[in-house]
Amino acid sequence: MCTSLRGCTVKEPHDLIAELKPAHPPRLYGSAGCETWSVRFSPDGSYFAWSMGYGIVKLLSWPLTSNDSAEAGCSEEKTLNCRQTVWALAFGPCMSTRVDALHQNGRDHELLLAIGLNNGVIQVWVVSTGNLRVTLTGHQAPVRDLVFTPNGSLTLVSASRDKTLRIWDLAKKGASPHVLRGPDYWVFRCSISPDSSVIASVCNLDSKVYLWSLRSYTFMRHLTYDHERTMASCDFSQDGALLAIASYHSTTGWWLDLWDPYTADLMTRVEDCKVCAYRSDNLLTSLSFSPVGLLLTFKDYRALRIWDVERDKLVTDTDHNRAGGVCCAFHPHGGVIATGCRDGHVKFWRVPRLVPSLKHLCRIALRFSISTYQVQALPLPKKILEYLTYRDIPKRKIVCCKEHCR
Repeated sequence: MCTSLRGCTVKEPHDLIAELKPAHPPRLYGSAGCETWSVRFSPDGSYFAWSMGYGIVKLLSWPLTSNDSAEAGCSEEKTLNCRQTVWALAFGPCMSTRVDALHQNGRDHELLLAIGLNNGVIQVWVVSTGNLRVTLTGHQAPVRDLVFTPNGSLTLVSASRDKTLRIWDLAKKGASPHVLRGPDYWVFRCSISPDSSVIASVCNLDSKVYLWSLRSYTFMRHLTYDHERTMASCDFSQDGALLAIASYHSTTGWWLDLWDPYTADLMTRVEDCKVCAYRSDNLLTSLSFSPVGLLLTFKDYRALRIWDVERDKLVTDTDHNRAGGVCCAFHPHGGVIATGCRDGHVKFWRVPRLVPSLKHLCRIALRFSISTYQVQALPLPKKILEYLTYRDIPKRKIVCCKEHCR
């Protein structure tokens, strides 16, 4: 059964549940300008933002239904014309699920959508009206990533090809941003810890991960690799005790690493099999932790994969069968993940609803508040300490494309 809606097809009951198609498909496969470089759900899950190519961002209400109007003037659909290639999207303010409810009630800001553009400008739009609120200037090259701090404030962090991170306080009109300098390469991606204390950033050709203090705006430490690779993405776990890093090399495949950001220990690695590594399209492009449970989704140009870290198994391994996927985003309530493709399409996939164990929920509650060093100092049995510090995760896992290796 297929139901068509405003450029969207809803399919049941397969893993692919819906697909958005751009209004202006690419004139030639691989031509620049049509790519969906970023997709995002709003913090409450009621909106979906889609950079549909050619400087256009679509704001859609979620969930998509067959009753949605196909008219361009529908109040539940907004078109934002940014007139520049869109690289990054971020909704804010946003709130970590672990932040105290008292702090959450103390803030009342309208929902905003920040958009990072090819000319280094950041546009901030009001979601309810579709009006441009403010334009932020300062970056000298494309803005490749944006993220709001998950503490309910209007603090926005931007990563750019001008080799800097900038920290903007949108609550203070006209305030100059804090600028973090240091890398010798493009700053490609950034992520903020759930307690809003640390920024992790990766550069495209730098085999290091940079950790910065969001409290003092200073460099903290590197997470260093011992061989050359291209860094693709990074993300913190729900409790901030794990930092996932995606990277690849054009001839040796891709790697997904889990680090302890406190001790700089490499905890475990998921990597491409040696046969698949020789495929030129086998590049890991993005990753994201699920907001529910210890699920980690990662994707290369060919497939979307979801790894249940707690149970150490792949729960989804889905081929795209279309132009390469370049970005992904979990719905904040779980159950759905969106992926964007080079040809401008967006696909929505059903995610297995796995119930996290009670002991893992206890681990999250504890680790959100205390560091690895503080846990290790507790007078607890060795096995419990290993579990609380994620030292119980198997050290290495190989993932392959079954069709190619067959």
